[in-house]
Amino acid sequence: MESKGKAVSGLCVFFVVLIAGSAYFEHRILSLGGSIQNHLGLIFGLVWWVTISSIVARLALREGIGDVSFRWGGTAGTRAMAVAGAMPLVVGFTAYGIAWSTGLAHFKAPVLPDVAMGIHFAPVGGGFVRFCQRLGVMLVFGALENLKYAAGEEIGWRGYMLTRLVDSGIRAPILISGLVWGLWHAPLILSGQYASGPHPVLSACLFLIGIVAGGYVFAWLRLSSGSIWPCIWGHGAWNAIIQGAFDRSTAGQSVWVGESGVLTAGMLALFAFVLYQRWPVAQLSSGEPSAKRSYASE
Repeated sequence: MESKGKAVSGLCVFFVVLIAGSAYFEHRILSLGGSIQNHLGLIFGLVWWVTISSIVARLALREGIGDVSFRWGGTAGTRAMAVAGAMPLVVGFTAYGIAWSTGLAHFKAPVLPDVAMGIHFAPVGGGFVRFCQRLGVMLVFGALENLKYAAGEEIGWRGYMLTRLVDSGIRAPILISGLVWGLWHAPLILSGQYASGPHPVLSACLFLIGIVAGGYVFAWLRLSSGSIWPCIWGHGAWNAIIQGAFDRSTAGQSVWVGESGVLTAGMLALFAFVLYQRWPVAQLSSGEPSAKRSYASE
């Protein structure tokens, strides 16, 4: 009971700080208008505010940072890293492949010469070959570049919030964590500044469905491996591959693809379902023996 009470207290501090700081950063971004790509300094502050909120909560409750778990996680960690890297590729090729091949969205080959993550290169061959070359650049260099943003979110979301939701004894902690994660993005989607298609309200709803499904994947990465690194890697790879390769190779806006697309959300949900069927992971609580608490850094 003491552990549950402490987890609830920590979450209260975390959410108070998170809401206050996020409101400031998002208000600034909304006031300035335009794509979030024009406000990367504010975006950097916004994503790292999630981690700062968790640090404030830890300090308030005099907790250490060991349970963030900056360890590899052995074989389970390696498997989780592989799953994290495969997720955007599987979802991307399936969702966008269906859309491109059926005419729901239109494929657009990268321009020549191409620029990806500040790297100038001249792809050769047909349109799909050029796309694969961009994809390769984004998979390596783009994912690494995005880690500095992904870490800001993941150390807070999965390194603190998720595990405290589990320890608090709240029902469906993974679902709750996904809903919080999605609602945190909502203002910038409704404003049309991020992941928004032709209908912002519909985009926000579809994004919420997709990010809740994604939240189950990221929770699996964290809980099954006992490490935060698969979450950071998976988040960075997703942003680089989906936004930097697949979205850049799709003409115009579409309700079917993108981070707020019907097919993207559906494939994320299917990926999460298959993942939990293949390698089940329990929503552990603080009452279980520490040896079974896979999120803890022993």
